[in-house]
Amino acid sequence: MLAKITDSLEEAILSIFLVVMTLLVFLDVVMRFGFNSGIAWSQEVTLYMMAWFVLFGASYGVKVGAHIGVDSFVKIFPRPIRRVLGLLSVSVCIAYSIIFMIAAWNYLAKLHKIHIEMEDLEIERWMSESIILIGFILLLYRFIQLFIKILKGDAEGFSHLDEAEESLELAKQIKEEGKTINGGTK
Repeated sequence: MLAKITDSLEEAILSIFLVVMTLLVFLDVVMRFGFNSGIAWSQEVTLYMMAWFVLFGASYGVKVGAHIGVDSFVKIFPRPIRRVLGLLSVSVCIAYSIIFMIAAWNYLAKLHKIHIEMEDLEIERWMSESIILIGFILLLYRFIQLFIKILKGDAEGFSHLDEAEESLELAKQIKEEGKTINGGTK
């Protein structure tokens, strides 16, 4: 249940950020070049939204296996060793996330204490930069999910997009479609 809520929330937030950033940049460009004025705060807001988008996207990328990985070395080992290597690499990622969460907490606490605001908006920077902590909490959540999957035997490690395999499959489909068209069955 929590996983479904997190998945849906992550996807919705990513979609909203992408749409709002695109519209904001488009509107600012039209205002600047069409009317010789602009939106003073749009660049800063877009920059922070991009940071939020990237860190939410990193977590989502772990979930869907969208991160690029070089696993040709790992694939030469038998399945049990691949699982051990997967557990080891996910453990390193969990430790990395925890270290960054602690550092983000300390950083945000200092920003909160000194009350620095954003340059163009009257919003304290600790609020806009809280994605650092939120992003690494989400990453930690995804890495723990993956660790549990590996322990249960549902995964061997990180799932990566195999672009070479996808390209070969696409080429095969195109070749088959060409044979169908040239062979007379349209």
